[in-house]
Amino acid sequence: EEGRSGPTHDSMQAVFDMQPFRPAVNLSNPTITNISFTLYAVLGVNEKAQLLTTFLWLRLFWRNEYLVWEPEECDGVARISLPVKELWSPDIIVYEVDDDVSQACPYVYVNHTGRIRWDRMLRLVSACNLEIFSFPFDVQNCTFTFGSYMHTRDVRVSPALTFREMSDNSKQYLEASGEWELVNILGETSILKFGVDEWDIITFWVVIRRRPVLYVVNLLIPSSFLMLIDILSFYLPPHSVDRASFKMTLILGYTVFLLIMNDLLPSTANGTPLIIYFSVCLALMVISLLETVIITNVLHHSSMKYQEVPNWVRVVVLKYIATMICYQWPEPELQLICQYLKDLHAHLLSVQKESELLDQWCHVGYVLDFLLFRIYLLLISCYAMVIITMWCIWI
Repeated sequence: EEGRSGPTHDSMQAVFDMQPFRPAVNLSNPTITNISFTLYAVLGVNEKAQLLTTFLWLRLFWRNEYLVWEPEECDGVARISLPVKELWSPDIIVYEVDDDVSQACPYVYVNHTGRIRWDRMLRLVSACNLEIFSFPFDVQNCTFTFGSYMHTRDVRVSPALTFREMSDNSKQYLEASGEWELVNILGETSILKFGVDEWDIITFWVVIRRRPVLYVVNLLIPSSFLMLIDILSFYLPPHSVDRASFKMTLILGYTVFLLIMNDLLPSTANGTPLIIYFSVCLALMVISLLETVIITNVLHHSSMKYQEVPNWVRVVVLKYIATMICYQWPEPELQLICQYLKDLHAHLLSVQKESELLDQWCHVGYVLDFLLFRIYLLLISCYAMVIITMWCIWI
């Protein structure tokens, strides 16, 4: 347009009238769309639904071959803003999106070469395969795939910036990330084939990791402290009543702690966090309590027996007296006394066998206590090694 007032609405009305058509003079030439985005915030991660909620600043570039002018002929104007609804725009979408709340800028910038820049703010709820095995030291790798919804090879896509530049920009501007922090943004361009159709796509891998401080302070440290206290309880005498009551109180406290901390643990059908498997410590606590109760009851029952003279001495003496009375004084009254002595002899034999059985149960209890203590030490050592290893990998 000649003159000194710059491009006007009247001079571009012909371009606006062609809004439904792809802005290429030769339709055999594809329209190149350059894409870049900045990850501004990680708003939430839903492990159960396998969804990632993010806030992006998306920037699209493409060229409208009909919007070209010479700045020298238009009062030096090299860039103008136009309403996006008056121009053709590429139908770029994110394939993994479950919900898209966009705040698109109603205007685009157009420079004198026909290059258009369109900025959009997106709140994306996208599908992501979340792995929580190493929770709370987990690193997630979520995918964003950008491409045209309808156009095949006539709309090509390519990155507007290098993937390293996008990653650095996102780390610089990332805010409100909560418990998540950005590690890196990687990507590649490829072709999606479906039958005879082909689409240009750009795949971005957004790598984020969890900040574990909240879970270490509220979950790992209290849990480790309770297990350490339970280990120290093994140094109490196994037959002590105080040990049984102490372990029972500890089990109740650990159970209440797990119920309170249940909301902190992620839940998903794809897997279970590794630290959940160490709840077997609660089972060991229960077994240890049962073993303590058995030993305490056995020893208490054994202490109620008369123990002034050993059972075997009383059995021998009674057997000798019964033999002398029964065979040397066969009067009826003495025969009755002999029968009483025989019954007493049989009772002492049963008491002796019961005492031997109680001793065997005590021995089993002591052996079980010994084994549980070693197993507990091994489990706690493995637990500490796993936590340290996951922390080192996270670092």
